[in-house]
Amino acid sequence: MYDYLVGTIAERQGTRLVLEVGGVGYDLAVPLGANFEGSEGAARVWTHFAVREDSQQLYGFSDRPTRDLFRLLLGVRGVGPSMALALLSDLGVDELVQAVLSEQVSALVKVKGVGKKTAQQLLLDLKDSPALRSAGSSASPESASAQPALVEDAVSALLSIGFTEREARRNIDAALRELKTEDLEALVRAAISR
Repeated sequence: MYDYLVGTIAERQGTRLVLEVGGVGYDLAVPLGANFEGSEGAARVWTHFAVREDSQQLYGFSDRPTRDLFRLLLGVRGVGPSMALALLSDLGVDELVQAVLSEQVSALVKVKGVGKKTAQQLLLDLKDSPALRSAGSSASPESASAQPALVEDAVSALLSIGFTEREARRNIDAALRELKTEDLEALVRAAISR
């Protein structure tokens, strides 16, 4: 719904940020310690809008790869927005990616609310994910921006034809591992046929 917002920071407290955009204050849940300082007082905040039966919440991130990693975490069974935000707050992007790639369950269970089963599920679902590999700072700048954007476009395409987010992400990751392509159309076709 919203890709990003540009405005001035009206208030910041822990994991809460109020961003004023055109006279409207947007209340966003953000990772602890994220830096939103922008040039000339303007801050760009990449967003994710989560809608549940009983609530609607806007989440904010200082850069697109972090937002894309948050969305990737949401595709893991048992991980909701609060837990995904806690993982990013406690570990940060690089440490989280490294913990998953090196299968460090002990690092993941240190995060409040993450038990051993959830940590193992994170490893199972994400360790071979091309999108996760491109999220850390070890990835090249081109792949760090292109790969998550490609994945998100492909996921959107599958969502529009009736896939659930979890199914879409799983199929896209499998198709990326198999094809190793940057062609959106080929990726979507391969994901649909899974």
